[in-house]
Amino acid sequence: MHAIRDARPDEAGLLGLLWHDAWHESHAPCVPPPLTRLRSLESFQSRIARMLANTRVACAGAEPVGFRTLKDDELHQIFVRADARGTGAAAALLADGETGLRRAGVRTAWLACAVGNDWAARFYEKHGWHVARTEIEQVETGAGESSFPLRVRRYEKRLDER
Repeated sequence: MHAIRDARPDEAGLLGLLWHDAWHESHAPCVPPPLTRLRSLESFQSRIARMLANTRVACAGAEPVGFRTLKDDELHQIFVRADARGTGAAAALLADGETGLRRAGVRTAWLACAVGNDWAARFYEKHGWHVARTEIEQVETGAGESSFPLRVRRYEKRLDER
């Protein structure tokens, strides 16, 4: 069982490292090498620092093992440490994100999943998300104001149906 709570400002460094490591494990094999090169530890730490107000963490004991962020009607990021995968942390974060979006009045939520990230795709589908389309999304690089075109599957889920 994982406790889900709001992220604290003093956790930005830890969450940035968690995100960096989890992203490189899950995304580096399926995204273009130029994007992988832009994904430095500093880029993740600066990005998570800007997202903390919309970030919640899953904890095993006192230490965060994963996090999720929301952005408008999007489940914007969800990442779990490698040693916490398969423990229910990701499912708890996903459910918490859906609850947060539902409380904000979102009827249809969405998230982007990199094409080729098949483990994540199966996870979302298992939890009732469906592919609405495949598209090119301009993802933030962390390198100033630049973005990078990435082919993603746009997953959607109706939150007003039970």
